[in-house]
Amino acid sequence: MLRTSWIFVSVKQAKPLVVLIMIVSFLSLWILLPARFANPATAGYYVESPKLAKKNLYKLDPGWPRLPTFFTGQVFGVAVDPVADIVYVAQRGESVPKVLLFSEDGYLLQEWNTTTLEMPHGIFATNASPSPTVWVTDVGNGKYGHTIKQYTPHGKLLQTLGTPGIPGNDLNPLQFDQPAEVYVSNKGEMYIVDGDGGLNNRLIKLAQGFWIAWMKGGKGAGPSHFYIPHSVTEDTVGRIWVADRGNKRLQAFDSTSGEWLGYWTSCFTDDAPYSVRLTYDNKYFVVAQLNSNRIIFLPVPPIGNIGTCHIVDTIQLANDVKPHLVDVNRKTGSIYVAEIGAQQAQKFTPINRK
Repeated sequence: MLRTSWIFVSVKQAKPLVVLIMIVSFLSLWILLPARFANPATAGYYVESPKLAKKNLYKLDPGWPRLPTFFTGQVFGVAVDPVADIVYVAQRGESVPKVLLFSEDGYLLQEWNTTTLEMPHGIFATNASPSPTVWVTDVGNGKYGHTIKQYTPHGKLLQTLGTPGIPGNDLNPLQFDQPAEVYVSNKGEMYIVDGDGGLNNRLIKLAQGFWIAWMKGGKGAGPSHFYIPHSVTEDTVGRIWVADRGNKRLQAFDSTSGEWLGYWTSCFTDDAPYSVRLTYDNKYFVVAQLNSNRIIFLPVPPIGNIGTCHIVDTIQLANDVKPHLVDVNRKTGSIYVAEIGAQQAQKFTPINRK
């Protein structure tokens, strides 16, 4: 009787402790369960990589091209004609085709075995009906270099801008010193970044008929100055963007007047921008960074003040791939990357394209 009574009293006295333990256990589960079932990638982003948001915009197409052995030289440039579904790849080397033509599906269509190209750097495909053409910058130091050449899609030379074999900085006639890249707008206006390590550091706009509309430049780090301007593109609100490689920044200009609109530097503290293009939906800049082996995506600012840049997604490539220049298929959204380290071009396709 005494024993039974003792047990009854002990349980009764312990009851508040049991309730307290149950409450603490419930609260612990309530706090820990969301972390247990959270998306690991999202959780990892906030903890480990707060500067690089992961939108997962693009993925590699491992089946492009069908046979990677087609690349026999250093791949320096790539251009897309979305109307004809042709991808042009420019490469350097002794006794190698200077330009390879691929289909959107990765089949080799043609090779240019032209002797008129010495050392191709940038390449741009226009799709103006009825006569699409291809522009190639030649940075060679021989008798064909320091020029910008226009070809038919089959590799026939149509015309040459600049004085072949003579580096210079004169505008009348046009003389270039290792011109890096050209961009031709839908209006037929041409933007030239000149040059890739030569004496000139300038951006030139040529109107239709190839007369000079305006020019910005001079070597330096101030507004409208450049140090190795390497790539150029236009956005949808009439701004020209230049990958100012040596100064590790993107500079923006008004396409009509050439007025300087500002520059971005905060996204390029680790590595310079080597190439700049717009995604098919015009929402992001696609920027190649050669030394860090990555492609980054930056939101395109609305009209007005360009503000500051921030990275919303990254494609991290393997070491020593060295992405040089990129281009975008405006119809399919695919991004093509010329990789001089890996000696190849790769294709990335948009994820969840609407």
